[in-house]
Amino acid sequence: MKVAVVGATGLVGKTMLRILEERKFPVSELIPVATANSAGKKITFCNKEYTVVTCEEAVAMKPDIALFSAGGSTSLEWAPQFAQVGTTVIDNSSAWRMNEKCPLVVPEINADVLTKGDKIIANPNCSTIQMVMVLNPLHKKYKLKRVVVSTYQSVSGTGKKAVDQLMNERKGISGAMAYPYKIDMNVLPHVDSFLENGYTKEEMKMVNETRKIMRSDEIKVTATTVRVPVVGGHSEAINAEFDNQFELSDVKKLLSHTTGVTIIDDPSQLQYPMPTFAEGKDDVFVGRIRRDESQPQTLNLWVVSDNLRKGAATNAIQIAEYLIKQNLI
Repeated sequence: MKVAVVGATGLVGKTMLRILEERKFPVSELIPVATANSAGKKITFCNKEYTVVTCEEAVAMKPDIALFSAGGSTSLEWAPQFAQVGTTVIDNSSAWRMNEKCPLVVPEINADVLTKGDKIIANPNCSTIQMVMVLNPLHKKYKLKRVVVSTYQSVSGTGKKAVDQLMNERKGISGAMAYPYKIDMNVLPHVDSFLENGYTKEEMKMVNETRKIMRSDEIKVTATTVRVPVVGGHSEAINAEFDNQFELSDVKKLLSHTTGVTIIDDPSQLQYPMPTFAEGKDDVFVGRIRRDESQPQTLNLWVVSDNLRKGAATNAIQIAEYLIKQNLI
């Protein structure tokens, strides 16, 4: 496989390269791609040095797969050009997620929607991925009715500039600001830009993407997304209401047998998921599993995942692995 990584010098791009190496993805030729400013730089992959090229140069090289993590505007401009030369694009931005012609895929949930004709495949939002990984098996058994979710999202979800801002503030150094306010010793109820309805784009992504991935427009979702002074790992407090009754023991058993999900739930031993534990791992971790005692058939969950891995890079590479396994590429 000739594989292009578009945005290879960014946080997610670097993670993609690391995971391609870790999972021994069949890369016969790597094409690292970035902006003109980064073109010509060298990167090392599998003990071999590669030169970073521009999108224009990469398209001419006709890769089999292009893993995109370079922002929505780059994806809108270049994904169709890669697709036109026969490349299968797996895009990590929000540009194609709600396009009716583009599958939005979490492999453990809905990889079956993929076909040989799909040339632009969307990778969901990081916060959506970890939420649906836990909710989908419960939805299948108990039929999900309504979800109320509050997120606690790390600064790496914004990018290197945000990580630098947090680290600078901790050291008392002035520097470039990724956020309109300081993030260290603070919490910002503001992820992505605000919309006319008062919600942010991130919040509405969680609403719309959840329905598309889980193939149900009937699920009611409301979200409040929050940025916290953590470098890596997103956390979510999820309140999920179901149509059908459940037993907590059955819920835990079901989740314990769900591929890609790990339960850490022993309050007596102070065991619960945290970003520091999820860092560098591909599973989605769930704990604090308990009934909502204020109303029937409702569950509270605490869900944590490494946003750069399963929330972005790993999920994209799992999509590519599925395409190869099913001879769809």
